[in-house]
Amino acid sequence: MLLNYFQTDTDPIAPFESNAPQSLQERLPLAGDRCSHFSSRQVQRTDPFGDISKGQTLLSTPHCRLRYTASRALRADRNWPSPDQGPNPSGRGSGGAHVVPVAIEKPPRIFIGRKHYDGPRPDEALAELLNTVQRQTLRFFWEFGHPTSGLARERSNTTPHVVTTGGSGFGIMAILAGVERGWIGRRAALDRLIKMVCFLGQAERHHGAFPHWMDGDSGRTIPFSQLDDGGDIVETAYLMVGLLSARQYFRGPDAKERVLRSLINALWSEVEWDWYTRGSEALVWHWSPVHGWAMDLPIHGWNECLIAFILAASAARHSIEPDVYHRGWAAGRAFANGRSIEGVRLPLGPDHGGPLFFSHYSFLGLDPRALRDRYADYWHQNVAYTHINRTHCVRNPGKFDGYGADCWGLTASDSIDGYVAHAPDRDLGVITPSGALGSFPYAPAECELALRHFASRGDRLWGEYGFRDAFSPSTGWCADSYLAIDQGPIVVMIENYRSGLLWRLFMSCPEIQIGLARLGFSRRPKAAAATS
Repeated sequence: MLLNYFQTDTDPIAPFESNAPQSLQERLPLAGDRCSHFSSRQVQRTDPFGDISKGQTLLSTPHCRLRYTASRALRADRNWPSPDQGPNPSGRGSGGAHVVPVAIEKPPRIFIGRKHYDGPRPDEALAELLNTVQRQTLRFFWEFGHPTSGLARERSNTTPHVVTTGGSGFGIMAILAGVERGWIGRRAALDRLIKMVCFLGQAERHHGAFPHWMDGDSGRTIPFSQLDDGGDIVETAYLMVGLLSARQYFRGPDAKERVLRSLINALWSEVEWDWYTRGSEALVWHWSPVHGWAMDLPIHGWNECLIAFILAASAARHSIEPDVYHRGWAAGRAFANGRSIEGVRLPLGPDHGGPLFFSHYSFLGLDPRALRDRYADYWHQNVAYTHINRTHCVRNPGKFDGYGADCWGLTASDSIDGYVAHAPDRDLGVITPSGALGSFPYAPAECELALRHFASRGDRLWGEYGFRDAFSPSTGWCADSYLAIDQGPIVVMIENYRSGLLWRLFMSCPEIQIGLARLGFSRRPKAAAATS
């Protein structure tokens, strides 16, 4: 029934508004209901531009609805506010069904004045320091976004045609923060998001799930590894968090906003979360149209994948049973902990805490404040996780020069030895700015010290898209790269620390509240307050 409202109502959010007709509110499914009445049926959908699309089924061919709606979106307004937006008159890249005719040569600039090539000043007021870091980092997603798809490129220093699914979800949330801060125009952001979603609607999907990497021109899958050449349910989850947050942000009556919401709902509804259980009590990370389930990687906790289970339980179609969460995710050997590490009690995860992105990726949209289930209080979990990581760097058992109370943050990033998931039990002497800056909500005073230290390192660490990916204070090595999955948490988690914006948006999704309830999550009476 929830899906039926998404498919039939002109505004898919309308049934959940406080002023919605009582009959609609009463008819929403309750938490715990398997929603067996979510079935395929013929619908008559009102087109946002006055036409009627009749007789389309909810289980029609995967992309036809999106192509239909996307074509309407592109005809909605011929007076595009930016010269680089809108239909592509040259037809560049029109080599097949996967290409969307909205390619642009160069994305619009963020109107924020000069780029801060000289770096932020370590002694300036915190608000200005945060503004500088967020704005400059945001450029990675806005100015460096792929010119055809608008999606986030994987990294700055190689393979410019490769776009990343999860990093694009992070980038969408970063763009929303930029709009809210006044650095990006609302209309320009809306056009960019429509461009992205139209592209995604015609890109390759694998039982509704996107691959880890795609070609930014064609939308075709780029293998992440030999066997990983199909759907990645975790990267898809990160993308869906960004899309759902955008759906909640652009809730106005404008035709384009309504089209964006409709397109996002179509993508969201077509992810076959239940397919990725392989009929078992575990969510399986990958499926390949060539190799099938050969990677054989069921997801057990604790790690960065919590959000995939929450989305899978929240879906109106293809949702998972709660047992997949309790007997799959919560059955991991590194799940329950409860011991004291570095003098801090750690509810979940390996003894040394692991890389900091475990406390970032799932929580860019999922608000851990006051969130709990039978296994943990997730605010306490993430605060403990952060302090264990920092305390390790302060104690510095590896005796790396430069580590200290103001120089810490171990997480996955580029390294002297390639890409490495740095953690207390895998410490190579490499600090990743995203590690500390993405932890701002959990340890604001300690993160501010790290931010001011990073700022003091000058233009060696600072560049066109903010702080470079990583550095080694003991050897003098500094990465020449920026990575989408590291840049995104900087912008988004700083914004959550400052305003809670992305937490509010994602948690306002009615289906997410239903999914959390199905899995047994609840809220503590009084939320832990984030510093503004």
